[in-house]
Amino acid sequence: MREISNPEEIVEVCKALGSTVRMNLVRILSKNKQMNLNELASKLNITNGAMTQHMKILVDAGLIDVALMSGKRGSQKICHLKENRFIIDFLADAVRDSMYQVEIPVGSYTNYSIYPTCGLSTKNSIIGEVDDPRYFDAPERSDASIIWLGKGFVEYRIPNYLKSNQKLTEIQISLEISSEAPGYCEEWPSDVYFYLNEVGLGYWTSPGDFGTIQGIYTPSWWSPNWNQHGLLKLLSINKEGSFIDGRKISDMCIDVLDLNYKSDIILKIAVPNDAENVGGLTIFGKGFGNYNQHINARMIFE
Repeated sequence: MREISNPEEIVEVCKALGSTVRMNLVRILSKNKQMNLNELASKLNITNGAMTQHMKILVDAGLIDVALMSGKRGSQKICHLKENRFIIDFLADAVRDSMYQVEIPVGSYTNYSIYPTCGLSTKNSIIGEVDDPRYFDAPERSDASIIWLGKGFVEYRIPNYLKSNQKLTEIQISLEISSEAPGYCEEWPSDVYFYLNEVGLGYWTSPGDFGTIQGIYTPSWWSPNWNQHGLLKLLSINKEGSFIDGRKISDMCIDVLDLNYKSDIILKIAVPNDAENVGGLTIFGKGFGNYNQHINARMIFE
């Protein structure tokens, strides 16, 4: 999932999708995950030259990624969707006076309980040794750009900048996450639970631990046998309940949490031992995955 709020970016994406050919191209890729340019041209019954022109528009809009890969008959350009769900926020600027945003580095957790497989890394090197939870206490963890765990939890404090006369109406948290399999496994479901101040908000099932295609920002030194990227998810808590990418995951609403300007706001992300799918958790920060961001929190108030 990708959230788009910049006006110029919204226009570019809408223009890119304003074509029957390009919409069909996107649908084909959503079903087939990845295809080369010749295969796509054949499916759409258009020339290779026309395909190149359409693909450039989609790539420039940030909708599709093209990678050069070696094949049986030389190099070929492999195409895949960067995302298959979008939220276009036309009113982001209009509510800026009634909200604040913070970015929380993935290594800035305040509490954890972690079991292997596990580890953490900066953009330049692994911190300590993999599968040893003791290194989650390392001072260098504040520079971490990726963390992973087989089960357990991590907690993050969200800064509370509310004033005494302000009341929260919605919390939005976006982060890039996936499952955690030994090595990687594209089909490796994991139930990821979310809590705010120890109150359960619901869970989302990650479909896998993605490693077939290198993450856009994942550094070149990172092992090709490890996970490469996750999915960008948007957790929202408002007066109607709790949602992931707009899909309701529970009736837990913002009013029940009773948050005010004196409240701690602690986000817990967990894969409990008693979950139906205990498939681990990876959180991607800046310098890893397909999105150059840490954990973003938006606090909307009145």
